[in-house]
Amino acid sequence: MRVRKIMLATCVAGAVLGSGAARVWTQSTQSSAATSVSRTADQVYKNIQVLKGIPADQLMPSMQFMTASLGVQCDYCHSENAFEKDDKETKQRARKMMRMMFAINKDNFDGHREVTCYSCHRGANKPVITPIISGEAGRVAVEERTSHQEPNTLGLPGVDQIVGKYLQAIGGTEAASKMSTRIQKGTLTVGSEHFPVEVLAKAPTKRVTTVRFPGGDSVTAINGEAGWLSTPGRPVHGMSPSEADAARLDAELFFPSTLPQFFKELHVEQKEQINGDETYVVSGIRDNWPPVQLYFDEKSGLLVRVLRYVESPLGRNPTQIDYADYHDEGGVKTPFRWTVARPNARFTIQIEQMQQGVPIEDEKFAKPGP
Repeated sequence: MRVRKIMLATCVAGAVLGSGAARVWTQSTQSSAATSVSRTADQVYKNIQVLKGIPADQLMPSMQFMTASLGVQCDYCHSENAFEKDDKETKQRARKMMRMMFAINKDNFDGHREVTCYSCHRGANKPVITPIISGEAGRVAVEERTSHQEPNTLGLPGVDQIVGKYLQAIGGTEAASKMSTRIQKGTLTVGSEHFPVEVLAKAPTKRVTTVRFPGGDSVTAINGEAGWLSTPGRPVHGMSPSEADAARLDAELFFPSTLPQFFKELHVEQKEQINGDETYVVSGIRDNWPPVQLYFDEKSGLLVRVLRYVESPLGRNPTQIDYADYHDEGGVKTPFRWTVARPNARFTIQIEQMQQGVPIEDEKFAKPGP
């Protein structure tokens, strides 16, 4: 039972930051990788044959992309506690498939990444070669529009109008800017299981989420630039650059008054339905990071979904966050429920108590010692 609770905590932390099943491997090698940001994967990890030369912190997102694309876990290709071994035929095949994918993109698309593992596998370890009659509903949204396709924005409002309506809907920019701290308590639900959760947040980018499992607390935290995680039975470890960026983004959106300044550019992409309601999709652009899709409800103006990505040499790992159950607290509307989903993980947080504008000491966001 204890092992199961540890794995459940790992799953939750992974879904928040896009880490998924490969977190177990990450924790066994995190200390060396964290101190080797400028080193390559083959300098930090053992027996790297195809992904040589990529930054070490991009190896885990690559593994996560493969597990999500094939619908498998780490042990599909790797032996437990001996990830460097070549004793599984599936690992040899995976190397061949990666080489094939790189060759297809090089020979047919000038090296641009147009074909990925997911192009064929679609969540199955063996690609389907016969068309199916009906597909599985409810999957995480995946960006399909390629960079060379121009969005059709004819008849859509401008980005200033959409963002302005959002800020007005939550209570206005002035009211939102006065809210600099937030303490929330509620319940995290994974499948049929429920666990207490507490969220401490302080503008602009400080946030600590603590899930209280029977075997110990699972913590996901960001303090401005630095982030860290801990799960029951495992030591605290620092986030990779992509994980820290995801945590910063989530913390920034927690206090939306600075949203227009957070992104270098904002572009209206299209209209899209979510649960039968029309939304405007706005793409947020930042230097050196994948775009972020923001979904604003056409009627209410509220933010109802965020779709962000973690880049890897094999493809982008999506994380989708759906916001709902907005409450007016202190003149500012705040979502009391959000669902975090990835291709292989999903959980929901329902807030039951909240305090805003109360003092929170910076020490609450300090990374604990070893």
